[in-house]
Amino acid sequence: MSKISVLFVCLGNICRSPTAHAVFQSMVDSEGLSQQIAVDSAGTGDWHLGHAPDQRTCAVASERGYDMSELRSRLVEAEDFNRFDYIIAMDNENLSNLHAMRPGDYEGQLGLFRDYSQQSEQTEVPDPYYGGDNGFAMVLDLVEEASAGLLAHIRLTSPEMQSL
Repeated sequence: MSKISVLFVCLGNICRSPTAHAVFQSMVDSEGLSQQIAVDSAGTGDWHLGHAPDQRTCAVASERGYDMSELRSRLVEAEDFNRFDYIIAMDNENLSNLHAMRPGDYEGQLGLFRDYSQQSEQTEVPDPYYGGDNGFAMVLDLVEEASAGLLAHIRLTSPEMQSL
């Protein structure tokens, strides 16, 4: 059985996408699916390459039991379209950037993270970088909810998951 692969994408890969990476990985691990689902994150901007996630992001995540200590920022690359079944953007601007990079033969799922949410009032995960500390907790709330929806979607739609 081949692994289902998921890539979360934001602008700098230090706030939103590493949060999604850590939360979704935690859910995958707690469901015993780490042999079936691979998780990664990346950014469309190169300002923070190789850096750990933002300290405010890590602090809020740590309060809820998520560990981001091993994560480092990287840039989305063309090869990602060959490696990932799901490439999931945090907002419309990053989704537009991904569409511009998308090769014509990409057959995976390219879309917004909040599309997997049961809540429809917020379609994007907003960037908390220049806001106050409460923005990081709100991002985590949105990510937790959408992560649960994404995992449910993968379980329902992936033939690899049907037998589990």
